[in-house]
Amino acid sequence: MKIKEVIQYLEQLAPLDLQESYDNSGLIVGDANREISSILISLDCTEAVVQEAINKGCNLIISHHPIVFKGLKKINGKNYVERTVIKAIENKIALYAIHTNLDNIVGGVNSKIADRLGLVNQAILASKSNVLRKMVVFVPRSHVEEVRQALFDAGAGQIGKHYDQCSFNTAGYGSFRPLEGAQPTIGETGIQERVEETRIEVIYRRSIERKLLLALYEVHPYEEVAYDLFDLQNTATEIGAGMIGNLVEPMDEKEFLAYLKEKLNLNVIRHTALLDKKVSRIAVCGGAGGFLLDAAKRSGADFFVTADYKYHEFFDAEREIVIADTGHFESEQFTQELLYDIITKKFPNFATLTTEIDTNPIKYYS
Repeated sequence: MKIKEVIQYLEQLAPLDLQESYDNSGLIVGDANREISSILISLDCTEAVVQEAINKGCNLIISHHPIVFKGLKKINGKNYVERTVIKAIENKIALYAIHTNLDNIVGGVNSKIADRLGLVNQAILASKSNVLRKMVVFVPRSHVEEVRQALFDAGAGQIGKHYDQCSFNTAGYGSFRPLEGAQPTIGETGIQERVEETRIEVIYRRSIERKLLLALYEVHPYEEVAYDLFDLQNTATEIGAGMIGNLVEPMDEKEFLAYLKEKLNLNVIRHTALLDKKVSRIAVCGGAGGFLLDAAKRSGADFFVTADYKYHEFFDAEREIVIADTGHFESEQFTQELLYDIITKKFPNFATLTTEIDTNPIKYYS
């Protein structure tokens, strides 16, 4: 099996266009057409992880965090990023990162945290806008079913997680006059033609637009296909940052902190002042989630579990919510388990390993 087969599957689940603008997810080093020997999964890609891959005969490392965030103008081994890249290239090991695109989907990093905490009624905390588009296409009645089904098969017509094959269809007629050089499916050169047509409207994600257009052109009978594409302001309820959910049973605040420490295997939790109330609604965001604090408050969360809070940012809790900072690595450590389950479920007979190296750069003295 080739590297690109695994990549294609991962990018069906977490398309690259869902990553944040600052991110660098995707194939960073390596040839996608190379045959895979085996896969090593890690949260971070470091020199030690590359060496582990060499020792274990793995030629593809899939990490959550990209080893390269900024452009490299020189690669001469002066820092750990360059040394890691050099080591991977010299040993023909491909490096693939699946970062904020995995954060921004249901079933991704934040869902994993919510699952660890046993949260029910889970939903995206801050849904993304500018993700959805609408296609309107005009089809002769004789080909409506074929064209509509092709659009559905290409991924259009999905609304939320419980409905697919959604479309709106309006009957009417189209007019056109073939000019010299045309090869019309219907009509004759120089004569205006009127044809009974159906206007088909479907919603789709931006990431599948090319696939959708290829499917349309393949089955539509007209020489020149008439269609419109529209940007939508609708938020995509299944795409976005963070997760919100409820505990099965309310807890005291200190009881929840102990529960959080146990479920996420934490050494320490930094948190704001407790509010002397029962805890039932929890917002979570793996990694640096401070940008979601207002969304967490609006959602009615009692606790916001995230990481990388700075001193002055803790004041923003304003005694409206308890911020619980678990640490960056700690909040995302179960992403390795998530990726292992995703890959082995699809490719059960393939050698997939998780790193044995603790890549957390932060250590605690107690």
